[in-house]
Amino acid sequence: MSRRMLIAGIGNVFRGDDGFGVEVTRRLLMEELPGWVRVADFGIQGVQLAHELLDGGYELTLLVDSSRHGRTPGTVSLIEPDGKGLEQALAPEMQGSQRGPLFKTLKRLGGHRGRILIVGCEPAHTEESFGLSQPVEEAVKEAIGLIRNVIQREAKTVARETGAAPRTAATG
Repeated sequence: MSRRMLIAGIGNVFRGDDGFGVEVTRRLLMEELPGWVRVADFGIQGVQLAHELLDGGYELTLLVDSSRHGRTPGTVSLIEPDGKGLEQALAPEMQGSQRGPLFKTLKRLGGHRGRILIVGCEPAHTEESFGLSQPVEEAVKEAIGLIRNVIQREAKTVARETGAAPRTAATG
């Protein structure tokens, strides 16, 4: 059995640090990753992401997004929503237009069957502006490292399930 993973960047590059997820996925697209990992920048296209989640058959999805939780700007977190669902996993003020359609569409169409994790970064500002603040820009590398660790853990799971050697970014 091969696992399928989607790494989905979410955010609006015209709202400062809300472009965090877009920047992380832009950089990941330049890396060599296992064939069972798909990286995509969905930006503010929540409905398209919902359809991808429903149609793609992903066992694990990493949503990469800015996420306000009252921490120091640039703080990176790995969030696993509990039974309360995705809406409660992201702070209410960060459930902007791109996330609203995603959650509503998933719920209306029967929900997503795979596991979802959120790689979130505390923003410094999300007003109209272009570019990330310094603390969030510095957090991009940390988020990529965290994502690589998740991929490595998943590669070990794939290897156990298939009896094959783990294939990571380093081994192809």
